[in-house]
Amino acid sequence: MGLNFRKSIKICKGVSLNLSKSGVGVSVGTKGARASINTSGRSSVKVGIPGTGLSYTASSGSKKKTAKKRSYSSSARKKQEELAKKKEALAQQKATELEQNRLKVEEHENYLELIRSVHKECEAPIDWKALRDAPAPFVKGQPGPAEQETAAQLAAQKPGFMSRLFGGAEKQQRDQEAALEAAKAADAEAYTEWEESKAFAERILKGDTDAYLEAIETANPFEDFADYGSDLEFGTDQPGRMEIEFRVLSKDVVPEQSLSLTQPGKLSEKAMTKTAYFDIMQDYVCSAAIRLGRELFSVLPVDYVMVHAVDGVLDTSTGNDEEFTLLSVLFTREGFEGCNFDRIDPSDFVERFQHNMSFAKTTGFHPVPRLEWEE
Repeated sequence: MGLNFRKSIKICKGVSLNLSKSGVGVSVGTKGARASINTSGRSSVKVGIPGTGLSYTASSGSKKKTAKKRSYSSSARKKQEELAKKKEALAQQKATELEQNRLKVEEHENYLELIRSVHKECEAPIDWKALRDAPAPFVKGQPGPAEQETAAQLAAQKPGFMSRLFGGAEKQQRDQEAALEAAKAADAEAYTEWEESKAFAERILKGDTDAYLEAIETANPFEDFADYGSDLEFGTDQPGRMEIEFRVLSKDVVPEQSLSLTQPGKLSEKAMTKTAYFDIMQDYVCSAAIRLGRELFSVLPVDYVMVHAVDGVLDTSTGNDEEFTLLSVLFTREGFEGCNFDRIDPSDFVERFQHNMSFAKTTGFHPVPRLEWEE
């Protein structure tokens, strides 16, 4: 179906936010001029000193901050990690059929919990004002922190007797000079990144919608949606708001079979009842829509996020699957504030906002018209 905007983007698998205790790092900017920024306004570059075994981490706000892979906080995600370790351990131990079957059932039940609790995950907010107002890493034209510390480390090193005897002192001198140049280059890079981060944050705060899309595309806090197989498209022509089309791809995401163990420990696979299947599907659609709203409110200074969930639905007049809108909802930043997302029911939460959704326990979703912006 798609979004009708001058410019929109689709999210692909493989791009993610970088996390650290100091905030969220994200590469943003135009092609050829990417800036690495952090919610707390810090950036860092590590410099190795050839031939010395020394290194220095230059940071514009704090020393030695290292980026970490995204971590998830929900109980379902933690359970998934535990099961992955358990699976690896059982593979090494040549597990019995009962142990393998029990693990498969646990993984199945955990997956169902995962797709029903997508809304429980969300990145920390990006403070664009802090990025815009972050001080320069050093005074331009003067030695930067990497150059200063490298010079101090090199000054403390003195050639040994054997180096002086066999001419090693000259090589050490060349290595030290190269290290100092590398430190200067690292300082220059840190300063350029600070300038680009500051300029990009200014674009965001001024409501540059192209910058909005660049931030979403490069930050991409939705990597797990790609893991499930769902597609996302983002678009806007107005500052302060964002519209998303979420392709559910329910046949790829929501399982139609249930797994359980029989009394002797055999694996039993049965078709889910219609009510169970549609209940899981509704939870996933609503949970995913809420997650999209949460992430957009964290990444961008917008007050409104409109989400359209679309999927292939049987058209009884043709007998073919046609793509229809199942849910169209307008979330507000104000409506998200103060909510305990670990305890909400996704469908009940959606009903608090302006929305179109037609759902029946025995027949599932039915096509609905999309909401439109009030100009």
